[in-house]
Amino acid sequence: MTAPDTDAPRLTPDLPAYLQDLADFVMASPSSYHAAAEVARRLEAAGYARADERLDFPAEPGGYVLVRDGAVMAWRIPDAGRTSATPVFRILGAHTDSPTFKLKPRPSTAREGWLQAGVEVYGGPLLNSWLDRELCFAGRMVTVDGRDHLVRTGPIARFPQLAVHLDREVNNGLKLDRQQHLHPVWGAVPVGDHGGRNADLSTDILAVLARTAGLDADEVAGFDVVMADTQAPGVFGASGELFASGRLDNLSSVHAGLVALESLSASGADASAGGVVADGVSGESAGAPVIPVLAAFDHEELGSASRSGAAGPVLEDVLRRVLDVMGVSGQGAARSFAGSWLLSADAGHLVHPNYAERHDPVNHPRANGGPLLKINANQRYSTDAAGAAAFARWCGVAGVPFQEFVSNNGVPCGSTIGPISATRLGIRTVDVGIGLLSMHSAREMCGAEDPARLAGAVTAFYNGV
Repeated sequence: MTAPDTDAPRLTPDLPAYLQDLADFVMASPSSYHAAAEVARRLEAAGYARADERLDFPAEPGGYVLVRDGAVMAWRIPDAGRTSATPVFRILGAHTDSPTFKLKPRPSTAREGWLQAGVEVYGGPLLNSWLDRELCFAGRMVTVDGRDHLVRTGPIARFPQLAVHLDREVNNGLKLDRQQHLHPVWGAVPVGDHGGRNADLSTDILAVLARTAGLDADEVAGFDVVMADTQAPGVFGASGELFASGRLDNLSSVHAGLVALESLSASGADASAGGVVADGVSGESAGAPVIPVLAAFDHEELGSASRSGAAGPVLEDVLRRVLDVMGVSGQGAARSFAGSWLLSADAGHLVHPNYAERHDPVNHPRANGGPLLKINANQRYSTDAAGAAAFARWCGVAGVPFQEFVSNNGVPCGSTIGPISATRLGIRTVDVGIGLLSMHSAREMCGAEDPARLAGAVTAFYNGV
C-alpha cells in the first residue's frame, strides 16, 4: 500500500474564522425571516434589547433591535451626557432576501407518481443554476391566532433536469418554461406499504411544513415560504482563496453590518463624528455623537416596494423615533439627517474571465482586491465624489484595499437600496459591496478575503472616522 502524501493539499480546507462565521450565518438564514431572526438573536446575545414598534421606543443608552417581518433594524444610542451636539447616524443598509422560488397557494400536486410543489419565481434567479440541487423549504407560517412560526425543512426538493438522451439539443441552448419546467419534485406517491414506511407520509407539502414547525395543518392560516440550496458554504481554489455559498447577495453585507455592531458592543465605546467635509463646509458634524444603525431590508430583489422594503417607511420611522426619544426634533432632526451617512452595501460584479467583453474595459475588479465602490453616472448607484472620498477614508483607517466598479456602457446597470433610501431620506449615500461571480446563482462565489475586508470598512464607518 502506498503511503499517503503528507504534503498533498487538503481536499476540504478549513474555513478561516470570519468565513466560518459567515457560513454559519448563511446556513441559519435560508429565508429573509430567518435572517432577520438570526440578526436579532445574535445582537440580543451581545446585549441588545428587543424593541417593539407598537410601543414607545426606549431612550436609555444601549443597543436595540427591531424585527419587522423579514427586515431587521438595529441601533445603538450613545451616552447623551457626553455632549449637547446633535447626534448623527451611520447607517449600513443591506437586504435579507435573495432570488429564489416562493410557494404558491394550494401548492401540492402529483403527476406521474411524483409529489410536486407549485412555486413562483421570486426576483431574478439564474434559473439553470437551481437544477439538480437538493433544496429546502423555509420561511414563516402564520397561525389563526396571528402568530408567526419560522419553519425550515431539510433537503426535500429538487428541480430535476431532463436526461440528455431525451433532449439531444439541450447543450445547444437550455430553455426553461417557468411554469412547466420549474415545478420541483419533493417526494414519490406511495406505492404499497413497503413494511410501513409510507404509513405517515403526507402528500400535502403544507402539512409537512406545519408538522416540521410543530403545528397542526388546520392551525395554519397563511404562509410565506421560499426555497433555498442546502449545500454548506466552503472555500476552494489552489490555496483556498475562493469562497462559494448561496445567498452571498446579500447576506454577506448583512453579516458585515452584524459583525461590526457586535464589535462595537464588545468594545463598549461610543463614537463621535470626525468632521466630515460636506458640500465644501468642513467640520459641520465634528464631535457629534454617532448612532450606528444596521438597516437590513426585505424585498430588494423585487424592487423594495413593501412595508419592510427600502421604499417603505421603516428606516425613516426608526430614525425619527430614535431622535425623538433623544429629545431631537424639527430643525434638530434635519441637522441630524444632513450630517449622517448611509453605506448601501450590496454585491457587485467581478470580471468574468470567459465574458470579459461584458465588463468595462478599464475598471476590472478582481477577487481578493477588496470591496467595491460602485459608481454609475445615471445614479443607479448613489456614489458621488464626496462619497468616494469618504469610503476611501474609511477603508484607509481599516487598512482595507478597495476597487471601483462601473458597468460597460452597453450592459444595463442594476440598482440597489442606495438610490431609494437617498431619495426617501436625503441622507448622503455611498454604494459598496463585495464582488461576486455567478451573481443570482443558487451558489455564488467571491474572493475568500473580501467579506472580512468589507466588515473592517463597516467597522471604521461605524466608528465615526
